[in-house]
Amino acid sequence: MKQLVPHFFYSNYFIGSCVVALSIESNLLLGLSLNHPLYYLFIFTASVFYYTQAYTNESNSVPINERAKWYIDWQKAIQISQSILGILSIASALILITNYIRPLLSLNLFAICCCLIFPIMAFLYYGSISPTHSTHILRNIGWLKPFVIGFVWTGVVVLYPMVFHSIETSTAFQMSANAYWLFLTNFLFISVLCILFDIKDHIADHNSQIKTFVVQFGLKKTGYFILFPMILLGYLCGVLFFINAAFSMVQVLINTIPFVLLIMVTWSMQRKQTILYYLAIIDGLMLVKAVCGIISIYVLK
Repeated sequence: MKQLVPHFFYSNYFIGSCVVALSIESNLLLGLSLNHPLYYLFIFTASVFYYTQAYTNESNSVPINERAKWYIDWQKAIQISQSILGILSIASALILITNYIRPLLSLNLFAICCCLIFPIMAFLYYGSISPTHSTHILRNIGWLKPFVIGFVWTGVVVLYPMVFHSIETSTAFQMSANAYWLFLTNFLFISVLCILFDIKDHIADHNSQIKTFVVQFGLKKTGYFILFPMILLGYLCGVLFFINAAFSMVQVLINTIPFVLLIMVTWSMQRKQTILYYLAIIDGLMLVKAVCGIISIYVLK
């Protein structure tokens, strides 16, 4: 078990699980049927492949830490895993394209833009798939990078399931008021998690002159004047979504749990934490949010 825990988190399989869980939550909260199983296989394998490739390249250019050492020690296993993930990702994508070629060709311009903007932003975040080969990249704009990540993640777990649902059902893609509120809720929630991750790297970011919120304002001011207001704003967007969706009070309370935990975790960041803490607890809040949303639909509605 001691060996399996770091393998699970460092290999980004947990990240892939969060992507799938949040995507399922979005479908259910918006009253949509679940997507084809191959769709979830595609977003899982593509997400894990992307993050693993980025961290593999990054581990060669950062000071040795626990995660970088893991990537160096397990190079061969990672290469095998990446090959399998790449094959599964391409195969699932090709099958989906073949099965839904007609509705894909019928997508409106807004849906096409939604499909393209998020992978473009994901690659611009590193400048390329290899962060060591680019200096003028979004990742180096300290205050912007958490919002870029939050934007891409939210697009993948909120808009993509909606777009693919419209493809599966051969209906026109359109954004409802609920979809906008859910997008804003997830965007603010995930962006807060990204800023919390910047705490881990604040010394390296300071030395590299990457002006993240933590580097510019310090830990306490970042918490009081940026993180806590963002959490409150994200929760208010969620409440507007719940009201518009006619959720019961019990359902609202269930979906409040992730925001309460987010406040608690933000407060705990005043103490130094390990890399596994960030990966398991901070990223884990995405899984908690997804599970709470799913439970509120299946159990209590």
